[in-house]
Amino acid sequence: MKITQSFEIDQPVDKVWEFFDDVPLVAACVPGADLTNKVADDHYQGDVVISAGPVKLEFTGELKIKSRDEAKKTLVLDGVGADKKGRGNASTTLDVSLQPMGGAATKVNIAMDLQISGAAAQYGRGLVQDVTGVLIDQTSGSMKVRMQALALGQDPYAVGGPKAASGIAIGLTAFTRAIKRVFGRFFLPYQPAPSR
Repeated sequence: MKITQSFEIDQPVDKVWEFFDDVPLVAACVPGADLTNKVADDHYQGDVVISAGPVKLEFTGELKIKSRDEAKKTLVLDGVGADKKGRGNASTTLDVSLQPMGGAATKVNIAMDLQISGAAAQYGRGLVQDVTGVLIDQTSGSMKVRMQALALGQDPYAVGGPKAASGIAIGLTAFTRAIKRVFGRFFLPYQPAPSR
């Protein structure tokens, strides 16, 4: 399943690139993620907890930086995880590219290829996309706050972002997105047939 999303950060591209070079700090922006065990250079282990309504998944796994191109400001990460209760597995390839927007702004483009098996897979592609979209929104908000803290000389770990993915917030937002998607199919604007 491929998911793409972009967001903007009011920081120069070099500062954003420097931020993305600190993998545990980037992971700290993801709700429910704890990726502080460094196994080797560009190789980390940790946990991710995701709650969405009645669904709670706890994964343990690892993340490796597959490639890094400082000139092009691109990063490719590979992650794998297994549910702690043996209910499934997840793997992802995450492509991140940074695009200067002029002045002190940067566009962050994320392309995620996500594969899920077991309990999480039974909820369907739409729900997984919605939940992932909410997590990326929350992650980008946390990144903005933490980058601002760095710019002000503050501890970026002491500010910004939920400690764990909020089941109620994620569930409600994902549900709202799903409703909009479903009703959008039925209430598309009327398009008259072309006249002959």
